[in-house]
Amino acid sequence: MAPPARRSARKVRNARRAYIGLVISRLDFLRAADDSVTDSDVLRLALQHAMAELGALGGCVHMCGSGGELHLVSSAGLPAVSVRAWEVLPGDSASATARAVACDGCAWDPPGSRPTDAVVPPAGSAGRAAVPLYGAREGAGEDGREDGREGAGESVGVLTLLTGHHREPSPDDWWFLRQVAGWVRDRLTARPFPDPAASAPGPPPAGSADLLLAGARELARALWNAEDAVLRVDTAWRVTAANPAARALLGHPDETAADRVLWWEPGPWQTPDAEERCRLAVARGRAVGFDAVLPATGRCHHVRVLPAPDGAVVHVMEVPPWRVRQADEVAAIRDSAERARRTAELTTALAAALTPKDVVEAVAARVLPPFAAQGLLVLVREGDRLAYIGSVGYPRAFLEHMGGARGLPLTGRLPAERALLRDEPLFYASREEWMADNPYGDRPPSTKHAWAFLPLTASGRTFGVCVMAFDTERRLTPEERTLLLTVSALVAQALERARLSDAELTRARELQRDLLPRHLPHLREATAVARYVPAGQGSDVGGDWYDLIPLSAGRVALVCGDVMGHGLSEAATMGRLRTATHTLAALELPPDELMGHLNDIVSDIGPDAYATCLYALYDATTGTCTVVRAGHPPPLVVRPDGHVGYPDVPDNPPLGGARPPFETAELVLPAGALLLLYTDGLVESARRDIDEGMAALAHLVEHADRGDLGRLADHLVGRLLPGAQPVTDDAALLVACLHALPRADVASWRLPDGPRAAGEARRHVREQLATWHLDELTVTTELLASELVGNVVRHAKGPIGFRLLRTGALVCEVSDASLTMPRIRRASETDEGGRGLQLVSVLAERWGSRFTSHGKTIWTEQPLTPSQDTVAAALLSLADAD
Repeated sequence: MAPPARRSARKVRNARRAYIGLVISRLDFLRAADDSVTDSDVLRLALQHAMAELGALGGCVHMCGSGGELHLVSSAGLPAVSVRAWEVLPGDSASATARAVACDGCAWDPPGSRPTDAVVPPAGSAGRAAVPLYGAREGAGEDGREDGREGAGESVGVLTLLTGHHREPSPDDWWFLRQVAGWVRDRLTARPFPDPAASAPGPPPAGSADLLLAGARELARALWNAEDAVLRVDTAWRVTAANPAARALLGHPDETAADRVLWWEPGPWQTPDAEERCRLAVARGRAVGFDAVLPATGRCHHVRVLPAPDGAVVHVMEVPPWRVRQADEVAAIRDSAERARRTAELTTALAAALTPKDVVEAVAARVLPPFAAQGLLVLVREGDRLAYIGSVGYPRAFLEHMGGARGLPLTGRLPAERALLRDEPLFYASREEWMADNPYGDRPPSTKHAWAFLPLTASGRTFGVCVMAFDTERRLTPEERTLLLTVSALVAQALERARLSDAELTRARELQRDLLPRHLPHLREATAVARYVPAGQGSDVGGDWYDLIPLSAGRVALVCGDVMGHGLSEAATMGRLRTATHTLAALELPPDELMGHLNDIVSDIGPDAYATCLYALYDATTGTCTVVRAGHPPPLVVRPDGHVGYPDVPDNPPLGGARPPFETAELVLPAGALLLLYTDGLVESARRDIDEGMAALAHLVEHADRGDLGRLADHLVGRLLPGAQPVTDDAALLVACLHALPRADVASWRLPDGPRAAGEARRHVREQLATWHLDELTVTTELLASELVGNVVRHAKGPIGFRLLRTGALVCEVSDASLTMPRIRRASETDEGGRGLQLVSVLAERWGSRFTSHGKTIWTEQPLTPSQDTVAAALLSLADAD
């Protein structure tokens, strides 16, 4: 483990790397703004990102006037009193705002400081950080630097932030603010205020004073009597003069309107961006004009702001009807083009939608905004009920009133039901229209005021309805209704396709779950838990599987496999391999031979069929585990002392591409060791290769609480697959805790050759079962031992081994050196033998045989609590056979 100092330095580097990444993302976002961004938007974006990055309480932008004063052009997060006090700041102020311009560099006022400039109100505990805005400068280099200055050109403005912390911005913060200032410089062609002295007319020539005075009077009279509103404001935007039309527009026809602040009056300047546009026009000495609809008159007016010495002149004139119609036509064309673009985007999104939820999200993102709708409800018919499959903008209480996921019975009362049953769209522009068309008196949702009910029809069948709702009254035009009907047709096709795909995927996953073990058996030799996580939504089913197979004589098989590919055929192949593995394991085949048979099965499926598999055979009596793997990741072993590692297990080619024999490895595992089998979907992804994933798995296991296997499995899946949902591949995990069979539960003997062997076996049975307090099994076990040993004496060859095991059942084993397997047959009435294995099959709950390295072993298994009259039942069965 790294020392604390190194870990701390690593955390600092990581934090700085994350901070730089966020800053670069902000700057990239700003630089991505196109040419349609207005000057006021440029200032607002700069303020918002600067405030967000430094955690500032508020901010403002001032531009330099011709007399050195600073004029406020944009603000954010500031109360009205601060905005009014900061309208015009003296250039020689001691505040950071003025100092940044004076020194052409960043300036900082710590919290609690009170600059001598009385115009700047105290900001409480907030500090003030200011950075200048530079304009074009002749002779500046390509890099925008000259004489070591921070920016190119002279200061034309300043950006000020009221910081919410008690420290000066860090060098990284200042660097970010300078980058933002540079972006503003690049987007705005800053100009200084015009010099009032330079713009004032020169002294009139001799004899022309009276003429000029008369002309001024005529001009003043014309403006006074003009139908257009004309008013004069000072640098603080207080109205100093207004003609009667302007007074009427301001709502004070009988007053002078003097000393009133323009922004406090109702008018076009209350529309979005109007105030910032006016301020920027005065600050930059450039006239600006824009159209706005007056809230008082409801008519469109053109507002033009003309900078003047010590203020500005505002000219407001009503836009003629033809121009309004022209603007409406242009707006309609623009809206139509925008809707066409969104419709194309919707078509693309619907084509990629894989589930009904994807369809609803695509409609909500691309249909609601252009129609200014706030609610979306998609309902489908399921039998005699109407159920919703997705919604946006509706409260949970309303959805529960709709019956939740089960829906409501179809009664034909609601407009949505009528639109569905009649296959006709319904449009309501107001709640009154809803009530007038509702013969049953059902009231609409209280939060909505207009609706569009669009039937969903696909393949000639109407199966649902799409409801769009508006928070205000809304009358859709014929063009809008036609477009919505077109959209509903697209949505219906996509929704029907998604529902069919979703249903097919659900059936495939149900089939896959049925092919996997529902519950792992509870064994004395091993305790195991498993987790299976399917691939992400929309992916086909995979072929991952796992299993825990109990065998004879304290042995158990652990299996994990993965059929390459996704789909129903791969799931079916998985089912075939799992069934074959069970069958071959029951035949007690060695692991390498079992894997060879599985390879033949996969090869017979087709040339493109491949699968990986890991098979581990654990013997609880010896503690050995024989492992064979074919293209599968190696198992992870956790020893009782906490050591975690991957054992060296030979990797054979995948099934379907391998050629026997398969190499195996024999591991010696102590009692309490953990064995983890998994598929590559758990440790490998597009962002992590398999080696990194295996290292992460080992690290997680090493530092996890291993006392509860279920909790351990959940922990591993949750950490390796965030959200328990891999992206493209299924994942399976089998965690097994291995147990050793106590020596006291195993007894073995070497029997003599010849007829005496059966008697010796019966004696050992009596003595050992008495030791184990299993006397009630003595009679049946003696019969089984006699039959098994007798078969060896008659049909096989020695040496004869005899073993009793007390596991979850009583196991009786007889081994010999012959490779001939016994088989049960039905003896006829005249046969003198052939009934021994019949007796064995009746007396034992299970029996079988397996090959060993020196011959074969025949075994029987009995429950430790036998049923009554077992021997009598066996004798009766033999009598029936005769």
